[in-house]
Amino acid sequence: MLPRPVDLDMSAPETSYDPLIPVPAGQRVFTQRDAFALWFSLGIGLLVLQAGAFLVPALSLGMAFGAILVGSLLGVLLLACVGVIGADTGLASMAMLRPSLGLRGAALPTLLNIVQLVGWGSFEIIVMGEAADALAKSAFGITLPYVWTVLFGALATGIAFAGPVSFVRRFLRAWGLYLLLAAALWLTWRLLANHNLRELFSREGTGGMSFGGAVDLVAAMPLSWLPLICDYSRFGRSAGGVFRGTVLGFLVANIWFYGLGAAYALASNGEGTLIVALATAGGGLALLLILLDETDNAFADIHSAAVSSGTLARVSVRGLSLGFGALCTLVALLVPMAQYEGFLLIIGSVFAPLFGVVLADHFIVRRRTVQHAEIDRMGGAYWFAGGWRVAGLVAWAVGIATFQLVAAYLPGLGSTLPSLIVAGALFALLARLEAGRVA
Repeated sequence: MLPRPVDLDMSAPETSYDPLIPVPAGQRVFTQRDAFALWFSLGIGLLVLQAGAFLVPALSLGMAFGAILVGSLLGVLLLACVGVIGADTGLASMAMLRPSLGLRGAALPTLLNIVQLVGWGSFEIIVMGEAADALAKSAFGITLPYVWTVLFGALATGIAFAGPVSFVRRFLRAWGLYLLLAAALWLTWRLLANHNLRELFSREGTGGMSFGGAVDLVAAMPLSWLPLICDYSRFGRSAGGVFRGTVLGFLVANIWFYGLGAAYALASNGEGTLIVALATAGGGLALLLILLDETDNAFADIHSAAVSSGTLARVSVRGLSLGFGALCTLVALLVPMAQYEGFLLIIGSVFAPLFGVVLADHFIVRRRTVQHAEIDRMGGAYWFAGGWRVAGLVAWAVGIATFQLVAAYLPGLGSTLPSLIVAGALFALLARLEAGRVA
């Protein structure tokens, strides 16, 4: 097992925080305002704009906005509920999988989390590199896409090596949030000034994506943060403040930037990339500000991949950050952007039912309690059958199967909510049978 510090110091490097030890009450400093600022910042960005562009022209702009509203509300509410678990327990995300899946069973989603974080980190670097290249070409007529990709990969890796929490908090609290809000307002104004929204809304969709599939694609963005949110919400002063701040911050950001991405992509008529359309529409300065913010997401992905790996083996988190940063940069150089729509949907199919199990376990089965001393003890309360909790693993597998079946045979329904409900309900039933057998 990893060494345990006696106490946590908010001024210490983030790599010293032990995810398996509850944050002491005196160090739970995040208020509702902090939660709003954090999740508004993480909810906006070039990646979200690009994801919004995937919705059109397959759907009309009106249908796309409907899917954005439904998918955002669904995904953000689930995200905030999981955030409450971190505030209740003071434990990090991967630690809170152990009561539901067992100490060894929790290693399975931890490995999947590492894979998805590498994917997200790579996607962020791609978007940043493409945006910087578009801005440089527009301003100076120079195009160096691979150089920008390597540069932003190195920048994100360097910040991840130093540790992200102190940087994010200083940036947001000092001036970052206001600059990002100004950038979002400027992009919105340029859209309204340069394009006829009535004409954009009147265009018919070309087909190829169902409304339910679009909802899943939108919900995938907040759902991608499910395995990370407790790493931040464990510092929340109250569960209610964490919930309200997360919902308001991420909901506003997700709806706003998915909508902007869809509208700008439709307005460009497929001429060039979304980033080029934004830059040529007069949003160069706003793009630059959002580009700087995008490094928050990229280095958070790299750092969290290192932290997740560090829970499986006694390896330096800083050393792992360098390795994962290099890997994300390499993937960004080699994998085309177009393949990421499927990647987003795969994420939803795995993590939505998983956290259906976790939510049912925390709120229904264990009634928001956890035995902290047992969270990493072999043979303890969360050891179950040799480190595996069969009820949780079975419910998770059935939830994933439900997601895929609904997507294949009832695509108009949307798979996220049915898979989460099935997984959570099945786990609650199996846990009750499990308790009766023990009694």
